[in-house]
Amino acid sequence: MAGKPKLHYTKGRGKMESIRWLLAAAGVEFEEEFIETKEDLEKLRNDGVLLFQQVPMVEMDGMRMVQTRAIANYISTKYNLYGKDLKERAWIDMYVEGTTDLMGMIMYLPFQPADTKEKNLALIIERATTRYFPVYEKALKDHGQDYLVGNKLSWADVHLLEAILMVEECKPDVLSAFPLLQAFKGRISNIPTIKKFLQPGSQRKPPTDEKFVAVVRKIFNI
Repeated sequence: MAGKPKLHYTKGRGKMESIRWLLAAAGVEFEEEFIETKEDLEKLRNDGVLLFQQVPMVEMDGMRMVQTRAIANYISTKYNLYGKDLKERAWIDMYVEGTTDLMGMIMYLPFQPADTKEKNLALIIERATTRYFPVYEKALKDHGQDYLVGNKLSWADVHLLEAILMVEECKPDVLSAFPLLQAFKGRISNIPTIKKFLQPGSQRKPPTDEKFVAVVRKIFNI
C-alpha cells in the first residue's frame, strides 16, 4: 500500500470531499477508486477492509483508515496543518466542527423531500449568516492575521474555504456583509496548491445533483 494515498468513495462530494481538499492543500497527489454500484461496496465489506463497514476509506502509509474525522486528523497532523500545540489544535477543532455542522446541512439538502428543500435552504442561509460566518469574521478581525489560527495555514482555513464555496453555491452573495471573509476567500483561494484544486479538471467534485442522489440511494440502499 505504498505510493499515493488511495481514496475509496463514490464519485461525489459527500464525506470524502473535505479529505480531498486537505490532501490537495497539502500538495499530496492521490488516486481514487470509485464505488459505483452496490456490489462495489459489498466487495469492500466482504474483503474486511472497512473497519465499521462504512466509507470513506483511505489507504495511506500502510493503513486502511476509516472515519472522516480520524482520516482528516491524520492528514492535517502529517502535513503540518494542525497547529503547533494543544491550544492551537483546540481552536482548529472548534472552527472545523463549526464548518462541519454547516456543510452537513448542505450535504444532506439534495436528499431531502422536495417540499422541505426551500425551507431547509433558507435555514442554511440563516445559520450561515447569523451563527457561523460571524464567528470567523470576528476571529479574523480580533487577531488581524491572514489565517484563523497561529497566522499559518491550517485545516481550519481549508475547511472554512470549502464551506464558504458550498454556501455560495446556495446563495452567491452570502458574503456581502462579511468583508474580512471575502478577503480571506481571495487569499486562501490563491494559495498555489488550493488554486490548482479549484481549476477545472481537478479531483474536486461538482455539487450533488438529482442523478447522483439516485446513484447514492441505490449504492447505500437508502
